[in-house]
Amino acid sequence: MSHDTWIHRVARVTVVRPLAKTGIAPNHVTTARLILGIGGAALVAVGGGLWPYIGAAVFVVSMVLDRADGDLARLTGRTSARGHVYDLLADTLSNAALFLALGIGESGGLFGPWALVLGLAAAGAVAATFGMVMAVEGEGGERAGELPSAAGFDADDAMLLVPLGIWLGWPDAVLLAAAIGAPLFALSFVVRFRQLFSRLAFQRGAQPGRRHTT
Repeated sequence: MSHDTWIHRVARVTVVRPLAKTGIAPNHVTTARLILGIGGAALVAVGGGLWPYIGAAVFVVSMVLDRADGDLARLTGRTSARGHVYDLLADTLSNAALFLALGIGESGGLFGPWALVLGLAAAGAVAATFGMVMAVEGEGGERAGELPSAAGFDADDAMLLVPLGIWLGWPDAVLLAAAIGAPLFALSFVVRFRQLFSRLAFQRGAQPGRRHTT
């Protein structure tokens, strides 16, 4: 993952530089990201009226804060392994919450009760990807599970498409795309690190079983 995407540049100007000389720590920014991410998702879940549009805007602000916490940590020399994991966890919870909220909010729409199933599928894939990232970093070190960037965008920047779809009035299309795209992304992660996962699976299988005596 690059530290110089378009969203990073916005975060640098609007959040990082103003906070650099204050007592606000990177973890405080991460916490704000988590609160706004879940809060925005909750508004999307309400469905109808202006709430999903407002929730989408709140979620975009949370994404800017997500890029800001790491930049602030690097700028102030307050990087830490715990902060890195907290950042990843906040991302996972926020993104999964948005997908689940979209499923709840659209349960009265085109897909009916299946909307919740689609939301759960996308949210579950996000959680699975987080677990795989933790496994990769546990073997290869911090940031070993990061994916390359292109044209100023990270893979995680695709989350911007969800608020954009809500604003354009295409929530059902975004929900369906998320239910397909998130699992495919998780699968691509498996393929990318398949040798590592195969080795971990072999190591678990090779561990001697415990003997039970009576």
